[in-house]
Amino acid sequence: MNGDILISGRELRRHYRRGSETVRALDGVDIDIRAGESVCIVGPSGSGKTTLINLLSALDAPTSGELTIGGRRVDGLTEHELVAVRRGFLGYVFQQFHLIPTLTVAENVALPLLFLGRRADTADIGCVLDAVGLADRARHLPKELSGGQMQRVAIGRALVTRPRVLMADEPTGNLDRHTGEAVFEIFERAVREDEVALVLTTHNLALAERCDRTLSLVDGRIAR
Repeated sequence: MNGDILISGRELRRHYRRGSETVRALDGVDIDIRAGESVCIVGPSGSGKTTLINLLSALDAPTSGELTIGGRRVDGLTEHELVAVRRGFLGYVFQQFHLIPTLTVAENVALPLLFLGRRADTADIGCVLDAVGLADRARHLPKELSGGQMQRVAIGRALVTRPRVLMADEPTGNLDRHTGEAVFEIFERAVREDEVALVLTTHNLALAERCDRTLSLVDGRIAR
């Protein structure tokens, strides 16, 4: 991979107390994420997958180590400063869809633009809906959609800001195999055509094999 490094972590650790015990959720991880590549993080439950993706997403702060996102050191920043780092640079897709039930498909997709103070151009929204296969569902409410369609809305919402990095935590966990593969094809197209960096966690090894790189976490460390 020759793309620019968008996220870089060195000796990342995330420790927390549980009673008298110190839990080492991450224990010294080095990682680089480049533009135009897909990276899958796999491992058993409790291995640190979600902890790592939350750190790389600037949703949590490392206990120690260096983390750079978009060329800016972010370890030690306040939450207000982290919001500025995430804004427009990172897109998020989760296992739960988190759609606003009273908003239409088009309105849900446009929501991040409003938070960024950008105009929600109808043509741009239409292009995003077309890209995720929902051009004919723009005026529907979430309750009128299938699970796979709702996840497509969530992906459209993540892509509408044209992020450099797309973070996906178990994005196909609630979907059947066929629907999960169709959703993953949307990710692949964003990586291939727009040079988005994709970072995802999954238990689906068939999808992991389609990524450029797979990192296996064991007890908070990347297995060699």
